[in-house]
Amino acid sequence: MPGLTDNRLYGFESEDKCKDGASDDISEGEIDNSMRKQMIKYDSIHMKPYDVVAGFNVRPGFYEINGATAIPTGVNFTVSTNQGVSVSLLLFKRTGKTPYAVLKFPDNYRVGKVWSMIVFGLEIEDFEYAYSIDGPYDFKEGLVFDKEKILLDPYAKAVTGQSIWGIKNDMVYKGRVVKDNFDWGKSKRKPLPMEDLIIYEMHVRGFTMAQTTDVGDKNHGTFEGVMEKIPYLKSLGITAVEFMPIFEFDEYLGHRDFYGRELIDYWGYNTVCFFAPNTSYTSTVEYNREGNTLKKLIKELHNNGIEVILDVVFNHTAEGNEQGPTFSFKGIDNNIFYMLTPDGYYYNFSGCGNTLNCNHPIVQQFIRNCLRYWVINFHIDGFRFDLATILGRNEDGSPMQNPPLLQSLAFDPILGNTKLIAEAWDAGGLYQVGSFPSWNRWAEWNGRYRDDMRSFLKGDTGKAYAAAQRIMGSPDLYDPKYRGHNASVNFLNCHDGFTLHDMYTYSEKHNEENNWGNTDGANDNLSWNCGIEGETTDLGIKTLRRRMFRNAAATLLMSRGTPMFYMGDEFGNSQGGNNNSYCQDNYISWLNWDDYKRNKPLYEFFQFMIGFRKKHMCIRTKYDPAFGFPEMSMHGIRPFDVNFVADDHYVGVMFAGMNPKTNKEEAVYVAVNSYWDDLNITLPKLPDGSNAVWHKVIDTYLENPVMKNLPEVHNTIRIGNRSVMVFLTE
Repeated sequence: MPGLTDNRLYGFESEDKCKDGASDDISEGEIDNSMRKQMIKYDSIHMKPYDVVAGFNVRPGFYEINGATAIPTGVNFTVSTNQGVSVSLLLFKRTGKTPYAVLKFPDNYRVGKVWSMIVFGLEIEDFEYAYSIDGPYDFKEGLVFDKEKILLDPYAKAVTGQSIWGIKNDMVYKGRVVKDNFDWGKSKRKPLPMEDLIIYEMHVRGFTMAQTTDVGDKNHGTFEGVMEKIPYLKSLGITAVEFMPIFEFDEYLGHRDFYGRELIDYWGYNTVCFFAPNTSYTSTVEYNREGNTLKKLIKELHNNGIEVILDVVFNHTAEGNEQGPTFSFKGIDNNIFYMLTPDGYYYNFSGCGNTLNCNHPIVQQFIRNCLRYWVINFHIDGFRFDLATILGRNEDGSPMQNPPLLQSLAFDPILGNTKLIAEAWDAGGLYQVGSFPSWNRWAEWNGRYRDDMRSFLKGDTGKAYAAAQRIMGSPDLYDPKYRGHNASVNFLNCHDGFTLHDMYTYSEKHNEENNWGNTDGANDNLSWNCGIEGETTDLGIKTLRRRMFRNAAATLLMSRGTPMFYMGDEFGNSQGGNNNSYCQDNYISWLNWDDYKRNKPLYEFFQFMIGFRKKHMCIRTKYDPAFGFPEMSMHGIRPFDVNFVADDHYVGVMFAGMNPKTNKEEAVYVAVNSYWDDLNITLPKLPDGSNAVWHKVIDTYLENPVMKNLPEVHNTIRIGNRSVMVFLTE
């Protein structure tokens, strides 16, 4: 059998030329390892003369390698369709609207349901590609094959059609063949444990679109712009960024508002292709490189100790319902990729028109292959799954007790060190916070933390016990015996809803700019305007709001579990009361970096609280006992008094343990008073002979809340109204 360097394997007649005259300009190092192994097994059928299709020399391809892959002297194209009866490859000149060649796959190039063909003589820089698939049409059965449709390869690694943000393009989606020439270096990353993460949710464009001197003129709203802001993230203390969708999406998807006006898909939650980075997030067009700009950003984040988590949308696609376009999955296998009603219509558990049929074996395989690809090729550290309960629905939409997709992802060896975070609800009403199938691998966006803590912090009655549970890592939802302390991702604010600033500035949503008559977005935000709706010059209201900002930050960063906050919350960024800015590619959604300058004290408070959390490990996880205290305990105004009643508005939580870095006993006590009056509280008594005393570290009632000299305090102290104190043993 010929070796890898034997040119006869690929049809060469000499060292430099193949039979059709194409030169071998792709090195062995660029050949996918899995393909390399298959080449060794290339059987005798491929030693026969070429077939000729539409003037191109072709041979059967590598059936186990999905998508389009460059090989010496040609390109391997592989696509599968379960019920399609014929497949044609469409080749386009760059930016071309009609194909310059149509290559019908010969019938003997099919194995099972997979069609694969090597086309020789193609230079990957010169063409774009798509497919045409013919098959039966029966709407009620979900069969909607149409050979006239131009179909994007679901495994395309780069997509054309909407490459420059804000410039509408009437081209169809087509794939491009890429080569991976990125050098990751020799450094090996040790994954951070969940308890060490400080997650910063970020929209790539919104983070750097507004003017900032830290970002070059050409890089606003791009991966490069984020890279230039890494020193800011590192200074703040961030250890993980969670990017809102960066898979290829088209901001011009034909969404219409109440008045029929076109809206832009700013957030990006309508995926066009799951394997391709969004080309409009680069400052220069990358035609045939495998996301090198994104890879540079990820490498630089890793070099600065910051992990990368991707917000992924496997609950629906941009094809929409029966009124939506057909550009990929619908034309390949509509009734396999989507959940359909008995009449052939689309179930809509996503609220976006269609629902991916995630637990069909073919779709399971597709999703798993996609996640593996991003981990292997882009070194991604984790994934946050949008509307993740859909991933646990059966093909008829019913919830499954042990969803095979979720289980397979939990035990997949390639994903073994990858964070898996579920948004444990969907638009169909399935809410699984605390009960999402986990196999001790899945963490959850803790929506109960958000709701209970928002309610408690603004002074609602009957929330003290729930607040104590949330600060302690929600052991009532996640049994520490089985889920540990890493199941809860705690947050008060995210992209969906009010920012931290707006949570204490508006009691009502103000989404008028979305042009839905203010009918879109959540109506119950558990927010409080502190007495006046919107911005004000009232000094008393402004002082109270700043205190509420500090209360929220302190409580979030003093809670067991993984804290997450939305970009700009650390300096009071506002969206003007818009709690659903999905279509606002403007000042509403873009970070206002002037607020960073105006609200520097809030930024510095976040910075201090993050550093304090990192330093005192007992806040984050369980260690050997200290001072004879439980590792974690809740308190009322008197130590260990947890007989909370509806009118209680005070909660104390104490963490205690042996700090393994200092080998010293330590205890940290967080006191949260959401009552509108001052209170006298008593701290737990430290054991005699310990030589330890309580010191006050934080008092959010003060405009300068961080204590400089850590004053010693007696066991009974007075806490100001609507404020948070933090105490530490020294």
